[in-house]
Amino acid sequence: MTPEAIRVVSQLRRDFYSLFAAAMEVPVNITNGSSSTGNPPMASWIDDRQRLNYLRIYVHTAPDELIPERPFILRLSVNKGGGVAAAAKWRRDNRGLNKDWYFELTLLPEEILDFLPWLVSLVKSHDKDSASFVQDPPHPFNFKISEVQLFNDAWTQKARLESCNNEFDLIPNSSYTTEQSSQLTGLQQVY
Repeated sequence: MTPEAIRVVSQLRRDFYSLFAAAMEVPVNITNGSSSTGNPPMASWIDDRQRLNYLRIYVHTAPDELIPERPFILRLSVNKGGGVAAAAKWRRDNRGLNKDWYFELTLLPEEILDFLPWLVSLVKSHDKDSASFVQDPPHPFNFKISEVQLFNDAWTQKARLESCNNEFDLIPNSSYTTEQSSQLTGLQQVY
């Protein structure tokens, strides 16, 4: 990733996690993990059923020295992905990780802060087992919420469009992928 992309994702994490913690109205622990060690920062909290939940923001794709035109696309995930060891140590009095649901949203960096109230509402509705989550997202998805009863993975339309416009960068091709570049792609997800 370029130094600018690293700076942007670090700032977005700090801002989003802090605002998320304030909006949740329950204690939220924000870890200061290091992306370079494979333990990126995250926010975690205990729900009403004493289950540990966690939120991570990480890079899906980003420009780098080899492909500076690669789109900058982020993923925001709840209860999905690795690196939860630090969160699990936060509270020993919980009933383990919440494995009942997860959510992952792929979006552009400029969209992420707009999704904060929507995500808080989504988390709270799952915590209360509310079947009706009808709030419209701040940026359109690739599908209509009314058409999908239960969804766990979503892309904003802009992120999907960016991804499709640069499809040659996202599809591994043995003639274009070296061992070193495929390792770098895997490492990018840590950031």
